[in-house]
Amino acid sequence: MKLYYAPGACSLSPHIALLEAGLPYDLVKVDLRAKKLENGDDFWKVNPKGQVPALALDSGELVTEGPIIVQMIADKVKDKHLAPARDSEERYKLLEWLNYITTELHKNLGPMFSPVLSDDAKAFFKDRAMGKFKYLETQLAGRDYLMGKQFTVADGYLFTMLMWATDRLKFDLSSLPNLMAYKARVAARPKVQEALKKEGLLQAA
Repeated sequence: MKLYYAPGACSLSPHIALLEAGLPYDLVKVDLRAKKLENGDDFWKVNPKGQVPALALDSGELVTEGPIIVQMIADKVKDKHLAPARDSEERYKLLEWLNYITTELHKNLGPMFSPVLSDDAKAFFKDRAMGKFKYLETQLAGRDYLMGKQFTVADGYLFTMLMWATDRLKFDLSSLPNLMAYKARVAARPKVQEALKKEGLLQAA
């Protein structure tokens, strides 16, 4: 498999999932602004969406959209328990978390990286995202991870969003101790550290 990624982008989530799963893969770095690979190839020809993550399977198929990619990875290594069993109540809870992260956090934080967005617009998105983080603070009380004691692929995704918020967008989340303890807990996982190191982000963790 090949994971097309950009350092620190949302592709960090499936990168963490691949390492936690112990699956063999190759990393292919993408310049998202130029839409070019490191060897100069046109990324549009790889993924017509022009976005990361994209996972090229050994079959030749290309899978896109982070929440789908991480579930596919988890289902390849059921013994690692990175996702609950299909059709179980717990699996639908995982889907709920993945959907919440992608629609309520990812889609509110992403626009804040735009250099053309006004300060008022950025404040709007920040306020919306803070409301979502406050909800997560309540949900993480007494839990190690989103699903309880077990780390799942949803945690790699939420961790990526927390890195965006605190390390890149300079959110002050110090008033949310459960969330900050959670971020530190996930960051301390060896495979998460490995992903950060491979993407040149270890200092930002």
